[in-house]
Amino acid sequence: MAEAYSGTCFCGAVEIEATGAPLEMGYCHCNSCRAYSGGPISAYILWNSDNVRVTRGAKFLGGYNKTGLSNRQFCRQCGGHVMTTHPGLGVTDIRAAVIPSLTFVPTVHLNYAESVLPIRDGLPKLKDLPAEAGGSGAMMAE
Repeated sequence: MAEAYSGTCFCGAVEIEATGAPLEMGYCHCNSCRAYSGGPISAYILWNSDNVRVTRGAKFLGGYNKTGLSNRQFCRQCGGHVMTTHPGLGVTDIRAAVIPSLTFVPTVHLNYAESVLPIRDGLPKLKDLPAEAGGSGAMMAE
């Protein structure tokens, strides 16, 4: 049986579960993620969307889709961010802090050309997104 990881929104009204191994962990520097998170960088964990489900409180989930690419979901009770689905890619981004039992081990920085907080950690820095996700796949120097 695949390992399962549970997490909740800030108040605990919405609970999600992700099974199996994440596809990728990293940081996004794009303006949309920064504006939505309220921070200079956004930590994400990508899962195959088929491996993520809401186990409690689906009625409390609200959503917002600014660009047509990302369905950002949050708890309507506490405002806590829960996850972002990317239907065109078949992946779901769960905020790293939502699943505290999973050790966050980032492997990449996305949209580094939009960075407002340079980070020198030796990880690959992609100008935008990987080519397979519709980006250029171009790398940048730290």
